[in-house]
Amino acid sequence: MNKYICIHGHFYQPPRENPWLNDVELQESASPYHDWNERITDECYARNSASRILGEQGKIVDIINNYARISFNFGPTLLEWMKKKEPETYQAILEADKESLERFSGHGSAMAQVYNHIIMPLANERDKHTQVIWGLYDFKNRFGRDPEGMWLAETAADTPTLEVLAAHGIKFTILSPYQARRYRKIGDKDWHHAEGANINPRRPYLCKLPSGNEIVLFFYDGPVSQGIAFEKLLERGEDFANRLLSALDTDTREPQLMHIATDGETYGHHHRFGEMALSYALNHIEETQQAQVTVYGEFLQKFPPLYEAEIIEETSWSCAHGVERWQSNCGCNTGGNGGWDQEWRGPLRQAFDWLRDRLSPLYEQEMEKLGANPWEARNAYIQIIMDRSEKNVEAFIKRHTSYELTRNEKVRFLKLLEMQYHTLLMYTSCGWFFDEVTGLETVQDIFYAARAIQLAEDLSKQDYEEDFVRLLERARSNHKEKENAARVYIKSVKPTIIDLLRVGAHYAVSSLFADHARKQELYSYQAISQEYELMEAGRQKLAVGRAKVRSLVTWEEEVITFGVLHLGDHQLFGGVREFMSLEDYTHLRDELQTAFDRGNVSEVIMLFDKHFESHNYSFWHLFKDDQKKILDQVLEHAMENVENNFQQLYDNNYPLMAAIKTLGMKLPRPLQTTVEYIINTKLLREFGSEQPDVYEIKRLLDEAKRMKVKINFVSLDFAASQRVDRLMKQVQEHPDDLEKMELLISLLKVLEKSKLDADYWQAQNIAFRMQKTDYGKYKKHSEQGDIEAALWLEKFDMLCSNLNLKTKNGLPTFSHVQASSIL
Repeated sequence: MNKYICIHGHFYQPPRENPWLNDVELQESASPYHDWNERITDECYARNSASRILGEQGKIVDIINNYARISFNFGPTLLEWMKKKEPETYQAILEADKESLERFSGHGSAMAQVYNHIIMPLANERDKHTQVIWGLYDFKNRFGRDPEGMWLAETAADTPTLEVLAAHGIKFTILSPYQARRYRKIGDKDWHHAEGANINPRRPYLCKLPSGNEIVLFFYDGPVSQGIAFEKLLERGEDFANRLLSALDTDTREPQLMHIATDGETYGHHHRFGEMALSYALNHIEETQQAQVTVYGEFLQKFPPLYEAEIIEETSWSCAHGVERWQSNCGCNTGGNGGWDQEWRGPLRQAFDWLRDRLSPLYEQEMEKLGANPWEARNAYIQIIMDRSEKNVEAFIKRHTSYELTRNEKVRFLKLLEMQYHTLLMYTSCGWFFDEVTGLETVQDIFYAARAIQLAEDLSKQDYEEDFVRLLERARSNHKEKENAARVYIKSVKPTIIDLLRVGAHYAVSSLFADHARKQELYSYQAISQEYELMEAGRQKLAVGRAKVRSLVTWEEEVITFGVLHLGDHQLFGGVREFMSLEDYTHLRDELQTAFDRGNVSEVIMLFDKHFESHNYSFWHLFKDDQKKILDQVLEHAMENVENNFQQLYDNNYPLMAAIKTLGMKLPRPLQTTVEYIINTKLLREFGSEQPDVYEIKRLLDEAKRMKVKINFVSLDFAASQRVDRLMKQVQEHPDDLEKMELLISLLKVLEKSKLDADYWQAQNIAFRMQKTDYGKYKKHSEQGDIEAALWLEKFDMLCSNLNLKTKNGLPTFSHVQASSIL
């Protein structure tokens, strides 16, 4: 067969971690999820690892892992987050690549990516190499093999970038057809003009580089790739498949590869159920045998390039002006903000370039003092980024230094490398992609710059911040009240900068709201308690103690003394300071205890001022997630009182409200609010219960319908989905528990008749796996006359039916997959 199809998905999210905590903090805009990584994983990344094939009557007939059938790359920073937070999806991605090796003649579906998505043509030579080296190392450690191809951020390319890829053994990369300059058949003398996407995207092209190295270029099909977004191809899987097939030439003498490249988030996040359209299209192409599904490495092995091509320098797939989107007001933007400009892009990049170039000499000089080769050590630092265990770090330091370092020198060594790490992270491309300098992605890059500055100032005792902030003043905001990036730095970034004292303050406050532990992990820090006293008087609490706080990243540590007073709710006062002798600590503790025992709150606060001087803190110094935890605890008590008041109002006025509704009249707003609050709250409580009362849920839903209550669909859909998932997991863990299965069936039936739109994706996955495992065992026992096994089969089939799974004798089959999509 000479007709091949390859679908490439570029799966990526910018790194969102707090640079000091190495963790993603709460992002309210992603609600009801914790953050955008979590939300997009649920909507897209996980869905593609277990995508549905639908058959007759829209029933699920198979669940497949899309990643095993397409070409894909994942951002390394996203995979690192996923490994920690979404291990099941992470493992499914790795397994898909292993499966694809068997499917595609030993060629995996996964490609590598430059590490943190920087625009390579705008990077200096050293940074280009580091990005590729880190991307390669990350890929090898995750997928257990060398990558054949590497994805360039925004497909941004120039000849020096291609040289770096080739120098590190990369065989191919993917570009937009608009990045081609000219092409010719290998061996021919004359070139053909290719600008304006005037190039055949169905063949590979050899790119001969000035160094003598070579790399293969695949120019994706632009119209079909764009059609996914603008022609609604993902609304019907069959339309998607036919659009791919129709782009193939009828002339089959020359092998041809019809391939597209899009953001992976297209399949599920940008287009709901897009992952199902993808599954259907792949299945349809394979079943009809009109073309063969492949990946780039396999096609390249079968059909080496017969043509060569050259690129237009400094171009990308998302900027009509080359790579200007990441350094100037070129006119490219996301739209919808008429009257705005992006003049801030140039000054922002200039500020970052200034910082990078100021920190490089400091880094070189200080690393050489420690007997290290600065840039070799930085290129290898990915080995620590991926494994911060003490044993690994010690071995790394020994390999990269010429003499045995003292503990302080090791701290200095690690701080220098972290400084360089954040200097690279601040160039993450998303900081320039959008329209406003005060946007989430741009501010995230400024956070990385702030961390680099903090480390540089600590290492050199020089002031870098003042000049950097002055440069940021030139990056003007489109919001008058926000002024410029400098104000954002001062108002939003600087207050969040964390040092060991700030970590100590967080440890002190959090100890009041959780059981005190001698050793506690605080994100990328560790606190070990040396002394701790907790005193209580009614709602008031006073904690005094000493602890050693240590960074698990730089190994910096400090013994701190703290005191914290909790007056109730979120009213907190405290202080923290560096080392205090045991004698001085005992004196401080006794003073505070005496004042607290007398109930003299003002004296306690004055003692904080006296002993801790300027290092006082409050609730607002806590890290964001823990602020929410404390507020949730405080609110729980407050909301109980509110709910009791609403319930009393509801009970006392129910007959009147029912009469008003019977007459078709509108309830007065206060009464309508009361009904909505009570019903929504009670429904949330039932879904949150380990043993939900299905009859109560049905009664409440009926009541909501009768009283025309405005349902909080976002919260209730999410809560109902989670409860169904948990019950299904319990069924999986204890398959003989028929009561649990019956409870779940009853709940599903009630939800089916309601207006709630619960998501059964996870529950369906579990049931589908049980069809392949548990079902056979029970069927065998049933055939041998086991009545309980027969009852189990009946109940489980009923459960699968309610979950929209189609079965034939309890087992999934492809025989019912129709020639037309149900999507």
